[in-house]
Amino acid sequence: MAKFNISGRAFLAPMAGVSDFVFRKICADHGCALTYTEMISAKGIYFNNEKTYNMIDFSENEIPAAVQIFGHEPLVLCHACEVFEKDDRISIIDINMGCPAPKIVKNGDGAALLTNRALACEIVREVKKATSKPVTAKIRKGFYKNENIAVTFSLALEESGIDAITVHGRTREQYFEGVADLHAIKDVKDNVLIPVIGNGDIKNGVDALSVLKETSCDYIMVGRGALGNPWIFEEINSKLNNKEFIEKTPEEKIEMCIYHLRRQVEYYGQYKGVTEMRKHIGWYLKGLINSIEVKNRINIEYDVEKIVKILEEYKLKF
Repeated sequence: MAKFNISGRAFLAPMAGVSDFVFRKICADHGCALTYTEMISAKGIYFNNEKTYNMIDFSENEIPAAVQIFGHEPLVLCHACEVFEKDDRISIIDINMGCPAPKIVKNGDGAALLTNRALACEIVREVKKATSKPVTAKIRKGFYKNENIAVTFSLALEESGIDAITVHGRTREQYFEGVADLHAIKDVKDNVLIPVIGNGDIKNGVDALSVLKETSCDYIMVGRGALGNPWIFEEINSKLNNKEFIEKTPEEKIEMCIYHLRRQVEYYGQYKGVTEMRKHIGWYLKGLINSIEVKNRINIEYDVEKIVKILEEYKLKF
């Protein structure tokens, strides 16, 4: 069994359309201990899809880095892992067994694997033969609304050779509604010997400490709490080390927004960089006065310098 041992306890979740090269780098700059790529299609790797390969890129400060793959065909997943085995930038391979998106589930991928434990275990056993790198899985507590199979599913994956497991305390049918069930995470931690990563509803340092304390999990994974807030990792690390964390001012949030925008355009080019950045701008400005008006102005612009000017003028209002 490969050893899963990360220095630091707060990870960035793999989020489709969000966890790209630039956002992961910014989070790593602010203390994220482990970043994950967006979901990578194992089939895309199998068929040498250029767009899929372009999603696999890492900055120098992403050490270690994890790639998350999705699929349900063992041979296809094994091929992807054989490719990743040769890539020294990749430290960890994570298998998505929890994505609730209909287009993923209907193909038998993501959370659909929660309904087919035998196949999920076969995937783990075969993938472990294809790579010497740690192989992890990200699951939910169940598929159906009131289901809780987290412990039995995790034990089966552990027996099959998985090296660590991330547990999101919601079912597939819940999506992101309601409150994450920390008891489900704790039950897994109490029953397996491998490292457990707790996931769900971590929006600040207090939440992080609460999840760690209530579940005894080894690590935590931050998803939506990092949107527009890469400093959440600094905050969590400060809390873990009993140090003070000073909340960011509106000016600092806008400055980071501008920095993120420039890096996005630098990496992707102006058109894609600007369009991909719009959602991030919304997250950075969320809750600030008159932000809706500013976002509406930005959303019709494609010129990066015009957007920067709007943001710089907005910053002067604070």
